[in-house]
Amino acid sequence: MASDKTKIVITSGEPAGIGPDICLHLLDSKTQTFDNTELYIIADPDLLSERAKLLGKEVHLQIHNTLDGLSDFYQADKLNIIPLSLNEPVQAGKLKANNSAYVLSMLDLAHDMCLRKQVDAMVTGPIQKSIINKAGHAFTGHTEYLADKTASVPVMMLATSKMRVALATTHLPLKDVSKAITRESLTETLNILNLFLKRRVRIDKPRILVCGLNPHAGEDGNLGDEEINTITPVIEQLKQQGLDLIGPLPADTLFTPKYLSHADAVLAMYHDQGLPVLKYSGFGKAVNITLGLPFIRTSVDHGTALDLAATGKASGSSMIEAIHMAVKLSQHG
Repeated sequence: MASDKTKIVITSGEPAGIGPDICLHLLDSKTQTFDNTELYIIADPDLLSERAKLLGKEVHLQIHNTLDGLSDFYQADKLNIIPLSLNEPVQAGKLKANNSAYVLSMLDLAHDMCLRKQVDAMVTGPIQKSIINKAGHAFTGHTEYLADKTASVPVMMLATSKMRVALATTHLPLKDVSKAITRESLTETLNILNLFLKRRVRIDKPRILVCGLNPHAGEDGNLGDEEINTITPVIEQLKQQGLDLIGPLPADTLFTPKYLSHADAVLAMYHDQGLPVLKYSGFGKAVNITLGLPFIRTSVDHGTALDLAATGKASGSSMIEAIHMAVKLSQHG
């Protein structure tokens, strides 16, 4: 029987971290706020059962051994699990390189389910990039991995109820940022961001603030010429095409109420230029969104927190926000 409910697939993340813990939180009565939504968690069922015991939780799992007709077997009072076996048993807080393939297999399966329209969106739990690379897989992050699989141009954005910050570059060493920002890449990023705000957030004419790369936005070339040679020409060209852009602005003054109160989003030039401000203002309530994919993907705003795994101290608030955001964006197709 077909269901008109929004279907979300959730990857449970690094098995030794808090990903399994925050998935288990989804059954807590106080977080049962997902009306007209079906949540499917990709995980090893034994891992979730063992973690539940460590946390002192009673958990009931509904195992979906086939992806056909998911809704026919969905049970809202249980955790609905799409089973995937670990490569080796897990001890909370202890990374094992052999389980990196399990982590990537979760992403591959969620990716396939989205492309096949078996679900409406993907929500990803936190993963540990270092152990995936140690296992021999070249991996810089969810954003780049999913973009590579879909041959897409990714734009990483974090959002809270009060602020949206997108990035012109993602997970790069600082020394590589300048050469990665070209007129072509910046034009594409701003167009993707503008289209997302119009199509998914339903803002008719989004206003986007654009950061400069250098201190004081280059100070007329005295502190760098990227603003003169790259950022300003792109802004001026896109403004002629109808985009509402302001910049390049110095990052140290852009993130103030004077500017933010009249903006729908900010484009920062690199990861640590914009995200510390956003996370300070809304950590635990922020959502990571990948723009430019052929499906919706949101994620938590935190890492694996290995020291908190199985302690009962991990908060599921960001996971809950990520699910709500995925549902909202799915309904604004």
